[in-house]
Amino acid sequence: MTAEGSLDTPPHTPPDAVVRGSRAVALAALLALIALGLAWELWLAPTGSGTLAIKVLPLVLCVGGLLRHRMYTFRWLSLLIWLYFMEGVVRAATESGLGAALAWGEIVLSLVIFGVSGLYIRRRQKRGAEARA
Repeated sequence: MTAEGSLDTPPHTPPDAVVRGSRAVALAALLALIALGLAWELWLAPTGSGTLAIKVLPLVLCVGGLLRHRMYTFRWLSLLIWLYFMEGVVRAATESGLGAALAWGEIVLSLVIFGVSGLYIRRRQKRGAEARA
């Protein structure tokens, strides 16, 4: 790692359209997942006193890194998101009505975040390799 930036992409290389687009989709899906998690636990179908709303805190911490095109954040998020996917699967199988619908929303948003994070990471690595060659 250099002081200027990641070894994957030199700091002077501006992001291309695919990188910008995948970041925008990942950011939009992440913000939607945060909103869904808060609304689910605080208003729509709370499972207790609302303390489960803190489950979105790790997602909130990712927003800044996504805004700054931090490769580390995208890699970390692509692993973290599976916890939300698993929660969605469990709750979709055990709840009914609104809770199940919210769980399916969580599953879809998790898969979108994982997919576009993978696209973002691969594209940045490819561009970094091209720039070094």
